[in-house]
Amino acid sequence: MPLRLRLALLFALATAVAITLAGTAFVLQLRVSVEASLDPGLRAQAAAVADELEADDEPGPLPTGAAVQVTAPDGTLIRTSPEAGSSGVLTRAQLEQARAGELSFTTELRGDRSRVLAVAIPAGSGRVLTVATGTDVADAAVERAQLALLLGGPPAVLLAGAGAWLLAGAVLRPVERMRRQAAEISDRDVDRRLAVPASRDEIAALGTTMNALLSRLQEALARERGFVADAGHELRTPLAILRTELELASRPGRTRQDLVEAVTLAGEETDRLIRLAEDLLLLARADNHQPFLRCAPVSLAALLGSAARGFAPRGADRDVALTLKVRSTSSIEVDPDRLRQAVDNLMDNATRHAPPGSVVELAASSPSAGRVAIAVADE
Repeated sequence: MPLRLRLALLFALATAVAITLAGTAFVLQLRVSVEASLDPGLRAQAAAVADELEADDEPGPLPTGAAVQVTAPDGTLIRTSPEAGSSGVLTRAQLEQARAGELSFTTELRGDRSRVLAVAIPAGSGRVLTVATGTDVADAAVERAQLALLLGGPPAVLLAGAGAWLLAGAVLRPVERMRRQAAEISDRDVDRRLAVPASRDEIAALGTTMNALLSRLQEALARERGFVADAGHELRTPLAILRTELELASRPGRTRQDLVEAVTLAGEETDRLIRLAEDLLLLARADNHQPFLRCAPVSLAALLGSAARGFAPRGADRDVALTLKVRSTSSIEVDPDRLRQAVDNLMDNATRHAPPGSVVELAASSPSAGRVAIAVADE
């Protein structure tokens, strides 16, 4: 379901719930207020009936057109009007409340909803006067309010949903525009960026974040392309040399010495290709955040001694002497392959470029606790 439609439905549902709760509370409060507005009239009627009873205290039906009852202190019905009926309107608990003070409530009286007021006459005598009147006017007002809510509620919900639909469309329009722009960006135009609205709101922040992400992706792609170009350049040289040597070895008239030299050089270039391939795999694992260091306790003297012995023949061919000075005999926790690779790179550079008759020194020391310094010095 589209986000715009979900927002419209959610807003319409929230509006419906709000109207229902507010309308219910309003109708209940309206009913209480309208029914309570009948009490002043009932008090005036009770006062008039009380005066009438003082003038005419004879038993029998009350000569009045309203629902009126008089109850004795013992709870028996003394006088009643035809509208009130022959049975008592008040319960025993309500009689006790009326004797203690004024009591008003709404109840069913002979099939009709009526507002009832009960007071003691005179105060402290124990007799209770009960007057009641119909709530037709109050019920009509409440029914009109309920009808207005029922008729006006659904259109209000629809209008709220439609307004939310339009508002969501206006809010999400920049998002849709940025989505289309992002879909049009390919690997051939990675320098393109999204148009950020000038609203300085969450949508603009999203566009800024997306542009920053595109910049990082562009940098990563540039690094990857540069890496591929550099790797191709590094691989092209040994492959070209290897091809040349194999072509020369295949020519007729070559001596055994020439063939041995060609095969030896081809083997060196093959080893170089293997090292380059291993380096490429190492970089790939590092870029993928995969662990590539395999640390183990290593004797520094043994590792550097192996490196020196490996480069001694090359140094001898160029009349370059190799010396080894290791002042630390302790074991260190390192990846021996990676450390040997770093030392071999330095030693290869030193033996290759050192002038004939010079000395290349491979040294190791511990300048402080927890640290080891390895140095390759040439002239």
